[in-house]
Amino acid sequence: MFTREQLLNIAKINPEILVDIILSLQEQVQILTQRVAQLEEQINKNSQNSSKPPSSDGMKKPKPKPKSLRKKSGKKPGGQKGHEGKTLEKVEKPDFITSLSVTSCSCCTDLSDVPVSGYDSRQVFELPEPKLEVTEFQSEIKECPNCGKIVKAEFPDGVNAPVQYGPRVRGMLVYMQNQHFLPADRLKQLMSDLYGAPISVATILDASARCYKNLDNFEKTLIGVLSDSNLLNADESGARVLNKLFWLHSASTTSSTFYGIHEKRGTIAMNHFNIIPNFKGYLIHDFWKPYLNYDCKHGLCNAHHLRELVFLFEQQNQTWAKKMFDLLLDMNDFVGEQSKQLTTEQKEPWLKKYRKIISDGWETNPLPKKPTKKKRGRTAKTKSQNLLTRFVDFEDSVLAFLHDINVPFTNNLAEQDIRMIKVKLKISGCFRTIQGAKYFARIRSYLSTARKQEKNILEEITNAILGKPFLINTA
Repeated sequence: MFTREQLLNIAKINPEILVDIILSLQEQVQILTQRVAQLEEQINKNSQNSSKPPSSDGMKKPKPKPKSLRKKSGKKPGGQKGHEGKTLEKVEKPDFITSLSVTSCSCCTDLSDVPVSGYDSRQVFELPEPKLEVTEFQSEIKECPNCGKIVKAEFPDGVNAPVQYGPRVRGMLVYMQNQHFLPADRLKQLMSDLYGAPISVATILDASARCYKNLDNFEKTLIGVLSDSNLLNADESGARVLNKLFWLHSASTTSSTFYGIHEKRGTIAMNHFNIIPNFKGYLIHDFWKPYLNYDCKHGLCNAHHLRELVFLFEQQNQTWAKKMFDLLLDMNDFVGEQSKQLTTEQKEPWLKKYRKIISDGWETNPLPKKPTKKKRGRTAKTKSQNLLTRFVDFEDSVLAFLHDINVPFTNNLAEQDIRMIKVKLKISGCFRTIQGAKYFARIRSYLSTARKQEKNILEEITNAILGKPFLINTA
């Protein structure tokens, strides 16, 4: 740092040196100003204006107070007309009946011999005392009177050991571990407390391994069904395996879900799972660049766009961003009211508004002039410029929901499908082996698909243990 006297002396002796000092300081100030702006952006980001998860918000509520992206429906709170309510009702044939006798009246009259004129009944629904039922198979042994050979009756399929657990017990283990994310040690405790069963970790792992093997054909069919679908929602999220970062990939529709674990996040993993490479419909995603390498139609998640727009108009006072935010929501409401595809005349006013707002955005955020000296790499852009570029270059993908009313406005389906896996990782930590992670991904694909198709999950997982999993209809 220079003192005032030093700078005055430099100005008298050699003004050129003073100019170089000022220019150098200006460059440093510019660099530091940009760095401060970047740090302020990081601090101001939260789950409402970026892709950060809500867990990253901590105990403090985001400021300003988060605004819901949903509009008021105008409906009254509570159940709506036509909603089928569920309440506990009496059954015609209870499992047990306990008779309560009346022997006297309040006037001291003996009613022991008075005939019963009717009954008032109340039913209590209660869990039976949990216990394991033991079935013993006794195989007859006979000696053939003709040849003297000792002959035994065959045991049923699956009855292979002197003592073993049945398929429903194994199905329960797989169900509790993969649907409700109970770690093996807690699952051991549960089975001991409820059923007095000394389940070992090896038994739990064996049940998962058997289920994984029996679901091989299911997964192959699932991959084919998803590849042939018209709409496919895709997402990926980090998952720790052996204390290393792997990636959980999902591809789903409203009726089917696929999960896969891979050490890579991009096209290497996507090609390995062999769903997206063969897909030709609308692929809905969050603008992760590797998805754009595939020859299919693309629909971008507008929930991500809305959060980015919120950040721009709340933190950077970008008025065009607020206009685009409102336009996208209004456009989605309009599309949701349509029962058939929009005509060109219907779409044109929306497209004009969309492009006008983008034009306003460029006026506020003009691109920098190309430098006279060529520098390596791309010229850095602001967040507004990056988002405007995306809205221009990928207009058809951003507005895919406008061009085809069957395309969803957001990628919420994929995010919902992958969210519960993050819950699993929070509960149980990382996967200890790659094979264990693969077991979980395939079994979870089966469970999620069963749930979407309104099947009884416990029943279907038991069928998978028996080697009879349901197969998706490929029609």
